[in-house]
Amino acid sequence: MTVSPVRRRFAVFALFFLPGLAMASWVARTPDVRDLLGASTGRMGLVLFGLSVGSMVGILCSGPLVARWGARPVIAAGTLATAAGSGVIGLGAGAGSDAAVALGLALIGLGMGGGEVALNIEGAEVERLLGRSTLPAMHGFYSLGTVVGAVAGMLLTAVSFPVLWHLVVVTAVVLAVLVPVIRYVPAGVGRRTGTGPRERDAARPAVWREPKLLLIGGIILALAMAEGTANDWLPLVMVDGHGFDAALGSAVYAVFAAAMTVGRFAGGPFVDRYGRAAALCASAVVGALGIALVILVDHQGVAAGGGRLGGQGGGGGSRPANGGSPRPARGGGGILK
Repeated sequence: MTVSPVRRRFAVFALFFLPGLAMASWVARTPDVRDLLGASTGRMGLVLFGLSVGSMVGILCSGPLVARWGARPVIAAGTLATAAGSGVIGLGAGAGSDAAVALGLALIGLGMGGGEVALNIEGAEVERLLGRSTLPAMHGFYSLGTVVGAVAGMLLTAVSFPVLWHLVVVTAVVLAVLVPVIRYVPAGVGRRTGTGPRERDAARPAVWREPKLLLIGGIILALAMAEGTANDWLPLVMVDGHGFDAALGSAVYAVFAAAMTVGRFAGGPFVDRYGRAAALCASAVVGALGIALVILVDHQGVAAGGGRLGGQGGGGGSRPANGGSPRPARGGGGILK
C-alpha cells in the first residue's frame, strides 16, 4: 500500500503523542505510587533506576534493529512495550511490589528509547518527502501528550482515582490508537540492504574523533538529564520538599510539561531571528535558573515558577532549528523527542 506523506506525518504525530501520554500519566501519579509502595526516597531511587536501564538498552539496540528490520516493527514493538509498562506499573503499585513497578518502568524506558529513535528516522523521511521542517512539530506532539497525561493525572489524583485503573486505561488508549495508525508507516524505512559487516564498519564516521559531535552529545546529555530528572522527581520534590499535596504536585508537573510544549512548538521564530547558538544558550540559562529556583528557594510559588522555567528552557533547547532539523542516517540513531 502506498501511503501519502501527509498521512505518514499525522501517523508520526499520533505515535509521538502516545509515549508522552504514557510517561506523564505515570509521573503525575508518582506520589501515589510511592505511598502505595511505602517506599523511602532511597528505595524510590532504585525503582526509578529501572526507567534509566530500559532507556539505555532501547536506545543502544534501536539502530541495529532498524537497520535489519526497518523502522515500522521497531516503532510498533516500542509502543507495545510502553503500553505494557504502564499496565505493569499499575499492577505493581496495586500489589505494593517495588520489583514490578521497576519492571514496568524498564518496559516504558525500553519502548520509548527504542521506538522514538525509529520514529525520528521515519519522521526525517517524511520531512524529506514534504520538503519542509516537520520534526519540531512531531517532537511537540510528544510534549502535547505529556500535557494531556499530566492534566489527567492531576485531576484523577484530586478525586483519588485508583492508580491501577488509571494506568490500565492508559494502556488501553495507547493500544487503541496504535493498531489503526501503525499501518500508515511504510515497511522498509531505515532498513539497510546489500552491505556486509565490513562495508558498514568502513562507512561509519570516527565518532570519538569529532569534537563538534562530542560537544553536541554533551549538550544533549545535559538537557536529557534536566528533563529526565523532572520526569522522575518533580512531583515528589513538590510534595516532600515544598509541602504541596499530591494533586498540586502533579499540577506543577503539568505546568512544566505545558511550558516545554510551548517551547517546542513556538521556538522557531526565535531561532530564525537570532540563530541556533543564541536560542540554545538562552534556553540553557532559563532552564538552569528554573532548576536552581526549585532546589534552592524554599517557597511554594517560587518553586512552582522554577518548574515552569525548567520546562520552558528544556523545550526551547531541545527543539531542532527550522530548516535544519537533524536527519538521521537510515538505520542510525536520531535526536530523541
